[in-house]
Amino acid sequence: MGLSAEQLRISIDALASIEPAFAVALQRAGYPEPRIRARGYETLLRTIVGQQVSVAAAQSIWARMEATLGDLTDPANVAKASDEMLRASGLSRQKASYARSLAEEVAGGRLDLANLPEDDEEAIAALTGIKGIGRWSAEIYLLFAEGRPDVWPAGDLAVQVEVGRLLGHAERPSEKAVRALAEPWRPHRGAAAIMAWHHYKIEVI
Repeated sequence: MGLSAEQLRISIDALASIEPAFAVALQRAGYPEPRIRARGYETLLRTIVGQQVSVAAAQSIWARMEATLGDLTDPANVAKASDEMLRASGLSRQKASYARSLAEEVAGGRLDLANLPEDDEEAIAALTGIKGIGRWSAEIYLLFAEGRPDVWPAGDLAVQVEVGRLLGHAERPSEKAVRALAEPWRPHRGAAAIMAWHHYKIEVI
C-alpha cells in the first residue's frame, strides 16, 4: 500500500520545514490525496498498459483486455494469450511483449512481488530486470504500491518541471540535477514527488 494521508502530512510538513518552496506549495495547493495502488502483479501490468498513453486511454485498453482475456489479476491469463488476442485488446506489439514477459516471470515464480528486496535500489534492479519495466515504472510501483517513503522518480517529466518551477529555475532541470536538488529532502522524497504531481495537477497511473 502507498503512503497514507497521515504519512504524507508528516513528510510534507517535514519538507516544508526543510525547503521553503514546499511551504509555499502547501499553502497554494493544500495536502495531496494519497496515491495508493494494490501491491502485486495487477498494478505492474497497469503501469505497462499506461505507458505513453493518457489515463483515459489506459482505462479503455484495460477494459478491453478484461473482456478478451478474463481476470487480469491472474498472470496465467496473459501468459497463455496469443499475440493476436493481446493486440486485439488494444496493446501495441511492444506492450504485448512486455505484458507477456511480466506475466511469465510472475507466473513462473521468478519475480516474487511479495518479497522484493528491502533496499530500494535492489528492489528497482529486480523490477527493471523484467522486459518493459524501466526505472520510472519500478519507482512508481514502489511508491504507490509499497509506500516506500524515499523513492524519488527524478526521471519523471512533471516532477522535473514542478521542482524547477517551485525552486525558481528558469528552465526545467535535468534528471541528474533533480536528483542532486532532492538530496536534502531524504527520507521524504516520495512525498516530495507526490506533492509535485499534486501541484502540477497530473495523474500518473
